[in-house]
Amino acid sequence: MKTNFKKVFGLGFLSLFLVACATYYQKSFDFQQYFANGQLGKAQSFLEKNEKEAEKRNRLLYFLDRGVIEQMLGNYEQSNAYFEQAYIFSQDFRKNFSQDLIGMTANPMLTTYRGEDYEVVLLHFYKAMNFMQLNQLDNALIEIRRVNVQLNEMNDRYEYKKNRYKEDAFAHTLMGLIYEAKGDNNNAFIAYRNAYNVYKTDYKENFLMQTPKQLKLDILRTAQKISFNQELDFYEREFDMKFQAQKFDGGEVVFFWLNGLGPVKSEFSINLSVVNGQGGLVSFANEQEQISIPYSSNRPYYNSEPSQFSDLKFVRMAVPKFKVRKPLINNARIEANGKTYPFEMVENIEQIAIATLKDRMWREMAKSIGRLAIKQAAEAAAKEKNDNLGAAVSMLGAFSEKADTRNWQTLPHSIHYTRIKLDTGLQNINLITEMNDTISYQINIVRNQTHFQTFHTLASTPPLEQ
Repeated sequence: MKTNFKKVFGLGFLSLFLVACATYYQKSFDFQQYFANGQLGKAQSFLEKNEKEAEKRNRLLYFLDRGVIEQMLGNYEQSNAYFEQAYIFSQDFRKNFSQDLIGMTANPMLTTYRGEDYEVVLLHFYKAMNFMQLNQLDNALIEIRRVNVQLNEMNDRYEYKKNRYKEDAFAHTLMGLIYEAKGDNNNAFIAYRNAYNVYKTDYKENFLMQTPKQLKLDILRTAQKISFNQELDFYEREFDMKFQAQKFDGGEVVFFWLNGLGPVKSEFSINLSVVNGQGGLVSFANEQEQISIPYSSNRPYYNSEPSQFSDLKFVRMAVPKFKVRKPLINNARIEANGKTYPFEMVENIEQIAIATLKDRMWREMAKSIGRLAIKQAAEAAAKEKNDNLGAAVSMLGAFSEKADTRNWQTLPHSIHYTRIKLDTGLQNINLITEMNDTISYQINIVRNQTHFQTFHTLASTPPLEQ
């Protein structure tokens, strides 16, 4: 009877384990394939058929994906409606003890997804770009200001903890573009200058990015327009560039090229040995990875004595990591009126995602250790009563040890932009990739007005180890 119990129990858990091991990317594979292959209609239909997801624990991701799909289909107002739902949810969702308890004791994938910090920031970029294409520039400014609010709240939370994503250079750049499109050159200059300061320091060091040349030209041009001669002279020397004002009676196009696909979350396991100490202290350690995490076994939320850990020698801890999807196209340009305008990167989303996850890795590992400690205490207590029960609890612990592999997976790898001066009237422009793929646009150019346009190139590799 004892053997049969083990066989049946083992087979049942094996089948459940295989299902549970799937990452969020694997579980949403059909949708991800539709999207990655540019089958936007099918991706939209998939989400429409699964509208109940908007009421479940992954509803934030559902709203974000719907917003991206609608934007790419040109449905900017519908896109913003979904992004606004994502924003409201991210603001209204408060810590829930039962949710935290599930994540602490079992599988964090069973909790409601709250979003990575950078994801909550980036949804405002999407909303701003939607408003810019709808020529609702005041609303676009509101969204960019929300970016700064979000970043300030993040920095308050992590005041004494490592956090490299403190300011967003792209947000300041967008703010400058919007102010200048509204004719407010003074505030445009301030925003461009702020963007440069972030690129020069944080972005260069943390996200491997250089200041776009176009941003430097924008600083010089707006400084000259508002007669900030001292600032103009300073930045000409700073950039080793001499500004030459040119009279122009046409309009402009600012083109945002979203390239590739952002990283997807996976998980990796660390095998830890457990060393019992005095006073209820237990150390979880891995010499090869140079990890040693002390943990107090006398926590009030489970009633266990330190001796309950005495039989424990090794445990497995699961923590999240990113797998990257590298763009298959690395360069593109705009051609218009016989001139060529190259794109420059303004935001490296892949690097921001990886850096923010690394910055919170010790916090993530501390939560995982707490989860392991509770599981091992439960296993030891069950084993004292019945060997089979102890085995069942042990298998349940292994089965449920899972990192949260959810993230916003329709984001691009990076965002690029270029600025184009065109004569008034209907003008033809072509976006041409290094693979010679061409996307043509006909845009009505109005004197002294700025038209905003976006396009997302999706071609990327499958998820790869960093």
